[in-house]
Amino acid sequence: MRQFSSPDLPRADLSRRSVLQGAVALGALGYGADAASPAAIAAEQKSPVSKPMTYIGTATSRIDGNAKVTGAAKYAADFNVPGLVHAFLVESTIANGRIVHIDASEALRVEGVIDVLTHERRPRMADTDDAYKDDVAPEGTPFRPLYDSKIMFSGQPVALVLSEEWEIARFAASLVRVKYEQEAHVTDLYRQREVAFALPEPAKPRGDAAKAFAAADVRHQGEYYVPIEHHNPMELYASTVTWDGGGKLTVYDKTQGVQNVQRYVCSIFDMKPDDVRVMSPYVGGAFGSGLRPQYQVVLTVLAARALERPVRLVLTRQQMYSLGYRPAMIQRIELGATAGGTLDAITHDAITVTSQYEEFHRHETTWSGLLYKSANAKYTHKLARLDLPTPCDMRGPSATTGVYALESAMDELAVALRLDPLELRLRCYSDRDQNNGGLPFSSKNLGECYRQGAEAFGWDKRNPEPRSMRDGSELVGWGMATGVWEALQVPIAVRIVLTANGHAEVACATSDIGTGTYTIMAQVAADALGLPIDNISIKLGDSTLPQSPVEGGSWIAASVSNGIVTTSTAIREELLHLAKKVPGSPLANATRDEVGRLRTASL
Repeated sequence: MRQFSSPDLPRADLSRRSVLQGAVALGALGYGADAASPAAIAAEQKSPVSKPMTYIGTATSRIDGNAKVTGAAKYAADFNVPGLVHAFLVESTIANGRIVHIDASEALRVEGVIDVLTHERRPRMADTDDAYKDDVAPEGTPFRPLYDSKIMFSGQPVALVLSEEWEIARFAASLVRVKYEQEAHVTDLYRQREVAFALPEPAKPRGDAAKAFAAADVRHQGEYYVPIEHHNPMELYASTVTWDGGGKLTVYDKTQGVQNVQRYVCSIFDMKPDDVRVMSPYVGGAFGSGLRPQYQVVLTVLAARALERPVRLVLTRQQMYSLGYRPAMIQRIELGATAGGTLDAITHDAITVTSQYEEFHRHETTWSGLLYKSANAKYTHKLARLDLPTPCDMRGPSATTGVYALESAMDELAVALRLDPLELRLRCYSDRDQNNGGLPFSSKNLGECYRQGAEAFGWDKRNPEPRSMRDGSELVGWGMATGVWEALQVPIAVRIVLTANGHAEVACATSDIGTGTYTIMAQVAADALGLPIDNISIKLGDSTLPQSPVEGGSWIAASVSNGIVTTSTAIREELLHLAKKVPGSPLANATRDEVGRLRTASL
């Protein structure tokens, strides 16, 4: 899917103005730069663009850098409007049970408090699971904030205090009294280990791993535990919702997917898509925690609809610990090898945490199929339900944790084999995806990475004996491990508007979570259109812009760049079509490839 917008030039009955506009735009792109015509003379600009540089691969200052260091960049909690109401959250103090009674009377007596919303006192919300499912929701029953009396995890929202001032809201929240009926809870993975339930096989087994392991010359077994890890991005999770009249809302949210949030809000509150606009122009870090809409956006919209006023909710650092996390896991690995250091068998089992209400999981166990040759392999994955919120993706989901266990096991196997750990990996190196029928990789330069890394690090000087290397009085340890990730692209739409003075606006609803998407898009557009980067403006983080999936999986840079190049090619073709209609045009019979060569020769 692609969109593009070029100057509004009719295809027939060309006017003098449209001819000049088309020629100016062509000149900006370097087409026909040597053509001596009135149109070419009219293309003169304050900032000449006849000698564009290449930006991709060249050090470039971030185009959003100035806004960020000067404070001009606005994040979700920075949008101030008249009459803004401040919200503060009251959280559960138990992990499992139900609410018996909420007493907000004392809080409501505080001057400046407007209301206290609870599951008993709130506007209508959807009552079906499907209404609460977002684009990346796992299987199960999604969490519904302030929906009913059921408590499913400690820190669950139970009330929302609304006030004219944030400090008043926070103080009043401390006065809300909640009576619970508490039930037994479990939050320890090891306590649920034996009752964990199996998922479908993460990958098709190869050969007979158990038999090959039993017959292997050298065997290694290991168990590896990864604790829960929490996101702590610099920007606190927050939402500011403005009441635009007529039931329309603008939602400023910290998210990695504005269109995902927009669809989610519309579904929960039965709103029309045109009545909800979600904005997230800047994100102060997320790395997975913002893939799904977080509960603060639901609560802020709920409050804005209840009061018909703008509302802001900013979570505290402590409250963010109930928003999702990398799940704890137990992994067990068995490696069987020949005496020569090649793998006969791999078995990788994992038990990971999920909530009582959803089934979140990633494929921790299958990474060896991308890295190491083995004719025999088996992978299993189980989930353990705990009284915790649902986990979520966190920077390199599954690879970070799964490869940690695998690489630890490979190091320990190297010790058992009395073999250099780098040499073991090279002997087991795979050029094919063994989990996908032996499909060759489109590219894999890991072997060269090993070589360059070893050379730069002086690996050949390493003494493998423990406690044998010192720097003065300090012990020095040298180790190595492998990291791997997929190279993915996803469907995306890009709109480019090219004006007659050689300026291009590139628009897509994707997000920039601090990884440089603004600058990447500008660099690619500048090269694809042949313009200086200062002539490129980027619009993103707005649900009204062309379609984009959530920003995650390391796929946005490749996907949006492909969309920009495809759209830029369409613009070039459109401009060449217009140029051919100019009377006496030297490009009348030129092809797009020929124009590209002409442009290159003129630089």
